[in-house]
Amino acid sequence: MEKLVIVGTGCAGLTAAVYAARGGLNPIVLEGRQPGGQLSTTTLVENFPGFPEGIDGPELIMRMKSQAENFGARFRYAELTGFEPKAGYLSLQLDDEETLDTRTLIVASGAAARWLGLPNETKLIGHGLTSCATCDGAFYRNVPVCVVGGGDSAAEEALFLTRFASKVYLVHRRDALRASKIMTARVLEHPKIEPIWNTRVAEYLTGEDGEMRAVRLESLATGAESELAVRCVFVAIGHEPNTKPFAGKLPVDTEGYLLKTRGTATAVPGVFAAGDVSDHVYRQAIWAAGDGCAAALDAERYLTEHAEEPGGELAPIPQELVAA
Repeated sequence: MEKLVIVGTGCAGLTAAVYAARGGLNPIVLEGRQPGGQLSTTTLVENFPGFPEGIDGPELIMRMKSQAENFGARFRYAELTGFEPKAGYLSLQLDDEETLDTRTLIVASGAAARWLGLPNETKLIGHGLTSCATCDGAFYRNVPVCVVGGGDSAAEEALFLTRFASKVYLVHRRDALRASKIMTARVLEHPKIEPIWNTRVAEYLTGEDGEMRAVRLESLATGAESELAVRCVFVAIGHEPNTKPFAGKLPVDTEGYLLKTRGTATAVPGVFAAGDVSDHVYRQAIWAAGDGCAAALDAERYLTEHAEEPGGELAPIPQELVAA
């Protein structure tokens, strides 16, 4: 029986691992399908405190992992495929068909950005293609960029980018935004933003340096194609929280993100959530790191409060939450 299992190795999971290992919980960290989370696909990170010259995303992740290992955290290349709350503990099913039982669990499995599914998309992430204006907007000063999407997220991204870009094109498949009225008004009234209606991005076009130079657009009304010169494409069509193993077991909101009850605790005793898997507002590395810290402290307190002595049993999970 493990004291703590952490699912995910992005900023939230690794920070939780640092705090939990330093606190003597000897956690196991499941690295999953994408070790390092979204930062593993990011190039330069300029807004993480403590790195005035910036740091590559993969390097930041490796430093955090090394720090957690130095304190005794254990890492496994395994993916969580199933989750069952039991009476007094949690049972985890892994992709190698092993079952792992634990007293507490921190879910830091993150969220994956939705992309357009175009050729070479994965290779272009970080090279003129991104899903985070707050993270990457400052790299594109005084050049034209485009945002793909029509909801509040796309509107917010477009407005944020006006601080840096010379021009912001907003490409949307429909003839009106799905964003709220106030966000729509702000976008349409901004002199730097130009909506391109009833249009989809059909192809990314790169220069000899491999960086984004333009996109090929296709009108959904006429089928006509055109080329639009932009240095970066910001895809803002939503994120998918990685919660599949917890379907029907942990409460989620209308967008599928894990719900918290108090602090980082979920409705199932002993289960805590941190980072992008439960956050669709901030989606920043530093926020995820702080959330991971909180989850580790919450798990440690839970173990202390529900075990009179080392090895003691946790309080039973409410029967209505125990799987049949």
